[in-house]
Amino acid sequence: MSISPPLQARVTAIGSYVPDRILSNADLQDMVDTNDEWIVQRTGIRERRIAAANEFTSHLCIAAVQNMLTRYPTSLSDVDLIIVATHTPDLPSTPVACQIQAHFGIPDTGAYDLNATCSGFAYALHTASGFVAAGVHRKVLVVGGDSLSKITDYTDRSTCILFGDGAGAVMVEREEEHPAFLAHHLGSDGTGGKHVYRTGLASELNGTSLTGEGKLVQNGREVYKYAVTTVPQGIEKLLAKSRLPHTAIDWFIPHSANLRIIESICEKSGIPFEKALYSLEYYGNTSAASIPLALDLGIQEGKVTAGDTLLLFGFGGGLTQAGLIMRWG
Repeated sequence: MSISPPLQARVTAIGSYVPDRILSNADLQDMVDTNDEWIVQRTGIRERRIAAANEFTSHLCIAAVQNMLTRYPTSLSDVDLIIVATHTPDLPSTPVACQIQAHFGIPDTGAYDLNATCSGFAYALHTASGFVAAGVHRKVLVVGGDSLSKITDYTDRSTCILFGDGAGAVMVEREEEHPAFLAHHLGSDGTGGKHVYRTGLASELNGTSLTGEGKLVQNGREVYKYAVTTVPQGIEKLLAKSRLPHTAIDWFIPHSANLRIIESICEKSGIPFEKALYSLEYYGNTSAASIPLALDLGIQEGKVTAGDTLLLFGFGGGLTQAGLIMRWG
């Protein structure tokens, strides 16, 4: 296993946003055959936030960036790249990143969307830190946001109990004295793409006929097997690359897919569950937004403090996975 040198980059600011509307388990009980006890027992989710009819991913992401600006002494005027991780853009052909650029009037910046579904934020953060460390860019705005309620089938109780909407934003800048990105791990298994998808121009994948008519379709059992098998392996690779023991990790921030998945990953990887931060209890599975939402909750609750070592790990459709070890502060 090769040892990764720390990347000379650091996260310098963070912001987040969730819509006002709350969809509780009790609300879902009136929509499909389910109940609060069943949902909490199997997923750990109690509520999720739902975007308004005229509120889309760009609005969520812009609000998360604005939240960051109100809390940190940072500026957007010198941002030279915007990366948005999402698989629910407002429009197929206009990147959410470009809408952020236009809203804030950011000059001289590149902008593009990145789609790695629920791994998207970790992929985007890895990309940004690499660009900054290499000197290709100086200051990168990274946003993870999804409006999953727009693609959820609310007659399917196996999926509609899971998903919510939200966004999180961070700023990545050059840091030479105290580089913060210690290790990364990326992985994929395209043969499992049929287990989480929504149809688009094609209605089949590798010879498998797809259903759902544009709504999100998920084989929860297969996603669970993928996550609890591959994520612990990825964590071991991250620790080996960074030469850190398990005990050096202050907080584990996985994609907030399902609390049972997080519990199993912690058990198999040797990370105490008490060190896991997640956003699913009151926000649901927010895909690319779930990791920054969980991180920001940890900061606002006083759990994550300067100097803490964080292990972020995303996994999901594709099938994809991405992990990072970074220091906060």
